[in-house]
Amino acid sequence: MSSKSGQDDSLLFASLIAHQLKSPVGAAGSMLKTLLGEYAGHLNPRQKDLLERAEERIGEALDTVSRMLAVVRPEATGTSVSGAVADVAAALRRTHAKFNQDARTRGISLALDIETEPAFACIAEAAFDEVLNALVNNALKYTPDNGKIRIAIAASRKERFVCVTVTDSGAGVDEAQRDRIFEPFFRSPAARETGLSGFGLGLTLVKTLVDAAGGSVRVDRGDLGGACFELMLPRAAAGDLPRQEPSDGDARMRVVIIGGVAAGPKVASKVIRLKPETAVTIIEKDDFLSYAGCGLPYYVAGVVRDRKELMSTPLGCLRDPVFFQNLKNVRVLNHTEALEINRAGKSVRIRDLSSGRERRVQYDKLVLATGARPIIPPLPGAGLKNIFALHGVRDAEGIRSRLSEGRARDVVIVGGGLIGVEMTEALVTRGCRVTIVEKLDRILGRLDWEMAKLVEQHMETRGVRVLTGTRAESFAGSDCVESVVTDRGTLPADTVILGMGVCPEVTLARNAGLEIGATQAIRVDDRMLTSDPDIYAAGDCVEGADLLTGRPCYVPLGSTANKQGRVAAINICGGNETFPGVPGSTVCKVFEYCAGRTGLTMEEAGEAGFDAVSVLAGSFDREHFMPNPRMLMLKLVVDRKTRRLLGVQAVGTGHGDKRIDVAATAITAGMTVDRIANLDLCYAPAYSLAMDNLITAANIAKNKLDGIFDSVTPVEVHRMMQAREDFVLLDVSSPREYEEVRLPGARLIPYGALRGRLGELPRDGNIITCSRLCIRGYEAALILQSAGFTRVRVMDGGVIMWPFEKIYGMS
Repeated sequence: MSSKSGQDDSLLFASLIAHQLKSPVGAAGSMLKTLLGEYAGHLNPRQKDLLERAEERIGEALDTVSRMLAVVRPEATGTSVSGAVADVAAALRRTHAKFNQDARTRGISLALDIETEPAFACIAEAAFDEVLNALVNNALKYTPDNGKIRIAIAASRKERFVCVTVTDSGAGVDEAQRDRIFEPFFRSPAARETGLSGFGLGLTLVKTLVDAAGGSVRVDRGDLGGACFELMLPRAAAGDLPRQEPSDGDARMRVVIIGGVAAGPKVASKVIRLKPETAVTIIEKDDFLSYAGCGLPYYVAGVVRDRKELMSTPLGCLRDPVFFQNLKNVRVLNHTEALEINRAGKSVRIRDLSSGRERRVQYDKLVLATGARPIIPPLPGAGLKNIFALHGVRDAEGIRSRLSEGRARDVVIVGGGLIGVEMTEALVTRGCRVTIVEKLDRILGRLDWEMAKLVEQHMETRGVRVLTGTRAESFAGSDCVESVVTDRGTLPADTVILGMGVCPEVTLARNAGLEIGATQAIRVDDRMLTSDPDIYAAGDCVEGADLLTGRPCYVPLGSTANKQGRVAAINICGGNETFPGVPGSTVCKVFEYCAGRTGLTMEEAGEAGFDAVSVLAGSFDREHFMPNPRMLMLKLVVDRKTRRLLGVQAVGTGHGDKRIDVAATAITAGMTVDRIANLDLCYAPAYSLAMDNLITAANIAKNKLDGIFDSVTPVEVHRMMQAREDFVLLDVSSPREYEEVRLPGARLIPYGALRGRLGELPRDGNIITCSRLCIRGYEAALILQSAGFTRVRVMDGGVIMWPFEKIYGMS
């Protein structure tokens, strides 16, 4: 039997095995997902770990099955790899991006060397990707830690062929084994001696796909000391080349987008939907595209198990250069930096970060989606190892690696903004001792003080130490960070996360002479157009407008970036879409708490010139008789003159996001609290109260504005306590509630007994009523007023919204 016939028989045998294995292995994987989702019962950490490992093995088995099928499929059809053209340089960049992080974790230098570009070969793009993946995966497998791998387009010995090489510093392949290395199921003695798993099908796959395309593959000793696999693929004829960029005589509009995370891909997708013939190019400095940056804390926590989930569509398609090219007809140049904008010549100078080569890309319309960069304080020691900013996948990988290895024990988060606060749960659940250092008087500076303090109290119950009004002064350590020096002392720290926020990345725009706004972000009009009529900008690099005040604002959010990107794309394609501004809606998860806001805080309303009144309202977010009713605490900010809603803040274990969304809609529509109080919101005991929390808060605001009762804030009550003013803090909670939690100095007269015990209270005294929930405090004030008490006020929010120290139990 000939070797060719033997190879075919082996491949056919492999195919039959693969077909038999695919269904049961896939079914086993589905069962494991069901168990991991805890649909069949709660898992302890040990069980979960074992099941996760089993699922990884199942994934490896499915990959092996797919490889077996891929090996035989070209032989069976004869059509899957021929009659198509692959952009060789783009494929090498994709492969480099895919494996670069894995190489880095082992200290392996994975170099990319593209000597010739453009270079197109007669092979299907998917098939060529499989070939490269197999070769680079093989090189990583047999290259020791701290070794070297190089993938390259080399100068070809034959003019009609494109030459691609994958070279490593591993053990190499003995000369006697070089002919057999491509045979099915063959593994060299050196490979078997490593103890690494394998079926001997990877290189067979390579040869099968390359042969089917009319090319050749061989292995030799490389200049790095290990193996050098050389592919010779037929060069595509000029007429077969895919049209990547319009030629000088091409009438297609050229849209170049700088930035490939949020706004950039949105612009590209919408432009292609509106004008499919447009030549769209995305230039992205990083390897990773269109990822959900807001999901990084959940990736660190392990809630998101694979970082690919952050870069995939809901159907599981990875948003990589292949996805954008094949599904969107958008060319992506990732690992490529935009260096300079030539507005007169309408071009962008770019540099391939792998090869260092520079060139220019022409545009008709340019979109800047350069995003933001983390704020790194200019403090001594800021360059020490294990200081992370969590502004990208690499930082997330670094933090996650330290957690998985148990090396992050004392973690200091510098900055109490959204990023820092959202990270705390991930760290605490992994056993870390966490301290937040915040120079302001509160964390979550986008909330008013008392609302932020409620969140802080909740974090402290979960073991987080929060130091507000504290300034980090330096980082100490020899090579890695060992402590953080603050103006209040030194904190031990083996890991530091910088959570001080971000600032807009405007270097390109500023150097190009584009107008920069008061917030130091790119100034755009409501059509997302910059000061240049052919340059648009969207996302975290642009300055927005506050919907209520009209003033410039900077609110970097992925949701805003996507909306702005859509507006820019429509206008690029000849439409007339506008972006009106934002009320600044944000929400984050803090352990069991939801913390959100929209519109203006009380502080911001005062600065903007509004005569504002505030309301605090706390209650359950659903009927108390339903299982697990959850507490939700709201703060409303209302304009006294117009009665218009200016802002809402929500904290608590209840569904605050729902109320923030309704409030954002009301603010955008310019609604008054009178209209909000009569909104027809959904009601069912399992989901809400008959009078929704937001409606109740609006009614309290109406009562305040109409002078039906007088109120005082918890902050003012605390000030009166500190000044030792003469007043009675009357708590009308039930005895059981009072025993569970009460305020310092509060006098208990239960609401049900109040009418019979009025004689215990001074009729001309200053009385402030309160209760566990604010409604009974209000009703108690009405009882006192009707009985002739003239100096009665209600404390906003009740005991649950007291942001200072409380007394628990009978102690």
